[in-house]
Parts: sequence; C-alpha cells; structure tokens
Amino acid sequence: MAVSQGHTMIILPRPRDPGSAESPELAQGLLPGRITMRWIFASVIALHGLLHLLGFLKAFGWYEPTQLTVAIPKAWGFAWLAAAVAVVVTAGMIGTDSRGWWALGLGALVLSQAAILSAWPDAKFGSVVNALLLLGCLYGMFAVGPYGLAAEYQRAVSQRLPDTLAPEKVTEADLTDLPAPVQRFLRHSGVVGRPRVHNVRAVWRGRIRGTATDPWMEFTAEQHNFVREPTRLFFMNASRSGLPVDVYHVFSKRAATMQVRLLSVLPLVDAQGPELTRAETVTLFNDLCLLAPSELVDPSIRWEAIDEGQARGRYTVGANTISAVLSVDEEGNLLDFVSDDRLALSSNGKGFVQQRWSTPIREHQVIGSIRAMHHGEGWWHPSEGAYAYLEIELVDLKVNLTSSPGH
Repeated sequence: MAVSQGHTMIILPRPRDPGSAESPELAQGLLPGRITMRWIFASVIALHGLLHLLGFLKAFGWYEPTQLTVAIPKAWGFAWLAAAVAVVVTAGMIGTDSRGWWALGLGALVLSQAAILSAWPDAKFGSVVNALLLLGCLYGMFAVGPYGLAAEYQRAVSQRLPDTLAPEKVTEADLTDLPAPVQRFLRHSGVVGRPRVHNVRAVWRGRIRGTATDPWMEFTAEQHNFVREPTRLFFMNASRSGLPVDVYHVFSKRAATMQVRLLSVLPLVDAQGPELTRAETVTLFNDLCLLAPSELVDPSIRWEAIDEGQARGRYTVGANTISAVLSVDEEGNLLDFVSDDRLALSSNGKGFVQQRWSTPIREHQVIGSIRAMHHGEGWWHPSEGAYAYLEIELVDLKVNLTSSPGH
C-alpha cells in the first residue's frame, strides 16, 4: 500500500497509536488531535447553549440574572428555551460525531441569534460563539456532509461495489509459469485453492511526512481497490499542527487524480496528468502484492526470475507498463517491493521526478483467513540519501465485498 505522494523478519515498532483497532474513533478515521479539538468545541457550544436558559428563566420571573437587564416577554422565553435545547443537542452530536450535526447546528444558530437579538444590549457577545458555531457548521458540511472529499469517496465506492464477479479459484496450474520466489510467496499467503480477489477494502493507520526533515503527520485511512477495471480509491484523514488535512487519491478509467484539502475546505493540492497516472500505476501494483496477492497470476503481469529470492514483475494498465522487484524469504514472506518507475514531487513542488521507491514489510499477520502485511514502511531513495517517509499499519482487510462496511 502506498500514499500519492538480509532480510530476516524484523518487527517494526508500532507507529504512534491513534486509537485501538477496535475503537470506533479509528473506524471513523479520527486522530487524537481531532478528537481533542472536537470535544473542546463541543464543550464550548454546550456551555453557550446552557446560557440560553437564563433568558427562559428571566422571561417567566423564575430567576433574575444580573447579566440580563432588559425585559424578555414570555413568548421570547420559549425562543430562548428552544435555542438552548437545539444548541445543547448540537453540542452532544458534535461530541459523539453524529452524522448531520452541522445541519442541526445551522438551525440552532438561527434560533440562538434570534434570541440574542431580542436582548441585544446584554447578550450581543453571544454572537461571537455563534460565529464560531457557523464556522464549525461550514467545516462539518465539507468534512462529514455531502460536499466534501469523504462523501465523494463514499459515493465512488458505493457505485463500484455492486459490479463484482463470481470469483474463480487459484490453482497450482496458475503458478506453474511464475518464478520460484513468486510461487513461494503465493503458497505461503494461502491463495491456492481460494477464490481470486476482485475487490479489497483496507483500513490503515500510521504517520507520513513530505521530506526527510519534515515533521511527521499522523493519519488514518481507508481504501477500496477493484481489479476488474483497475481502480483505486484512497481517502486519508491526517492531522498537522492540530489542523485536519483530507487526502483523496483516485485511479479510475486509466487516469489518476489527487486532492488535498486543509480543514476539508481549503485546496492545497489538485493534481492530475500522465505523470501522476504512471506513478499511481506503481501504487496499484504494490497494492496487489500487499493486499491481493492472488491477482499476481493475472496476465497483465509479466514475470522474470532474478534469483532464488527475487523476481521482477512488469505490470501494464493502459499505456503504462511499470516494473518492480519483489524480495521473498525462504519461508515465502514478502520482504520488499522496489520500483524505479515511481515519481516523487520535485523540490519546487511544481512537477515530478523519477525516483526509486520501496515498501519494506516489517511484520506480517493473519486477518481472518487472509495472510497479509501488518507493519511496513515507504522509502524514497534520492541521490542525497534514502529516507522513510511513511510508517504504516494495516488495521483491517476485507475482500470480495458487495457493500462497504459502515457506509
């Protein structure tokens, strides 16, 4: 798996933990920084909502708050109560990350501001919190509403999942013409006698950086790959300096795009073109090796033996043929994937340069009946010295789905 942008078995230290594998926060793609910010925001909004009760109590003469000196008619008292309830419920939905909180928040905002206007001289400073709530609702529209990259990703997945094939099984005959290291890898992975993979859903967590000196960004991610018409849909939630960053990679119809947005709204990257498509073709091949090894028997891949531990695969999608060298140990574990056909972002950020890229696997695991990677890294190999830009853990893996879990 990758993000666009003597081999003994070594266990890589676990990346900084953004939540346990069982945590619903992880399933929702949330990081510690985002969770903390969410609860702080929810607490501020909840307090703002509770303060509206003062207007309700004053209107009925049950309490005389010193903060409110203007008279509030009983009819407006009910407006203050409605605003209090709507704002507090909105805060609760924010705290629990409920879908649609931003829509209720906009309604609560209208009620709150109307109540504030009824006692403007004393309550006008509540408009500051309402301005904060408005910004939060606008962010929510793009982060979890129908207008953001996350929603675009989910729609794309939903459109493709019904298009599945009845999977045929991998047989020993399928392995006959493959180099010995690839045969060993496939047998050890347990694909022989099992159905071929036609789609994959993977959930990841880890950390990533742009250069060897950049700070690390923690992330969680989900991706779906489809084999019939090579497609890769990858959505990442990252956090840098406490601010959320959304990343959405698409490889579909033999073309690739990449979008990056700060706060789910502000565009940072909007890339496409033949260079990105070629780079993402390498990523597709890497995904097959790490997530769907049964597909390495496909005719779109031509194999060449190098030695007892290495083999070169040439993978073709459309006009692009790329190659990579797979390293496999005696037991059959995939140790590394190295390609010279990957393209890295140039130093000025305005183009791409061809650069060696590798994804060493540090630990393997069995998820259900599937043997797959567990921890791994992504490395760039520039002339000034190789460095790891990615540390990653595979949290969950499912194959041949007909619907997307949780969507």
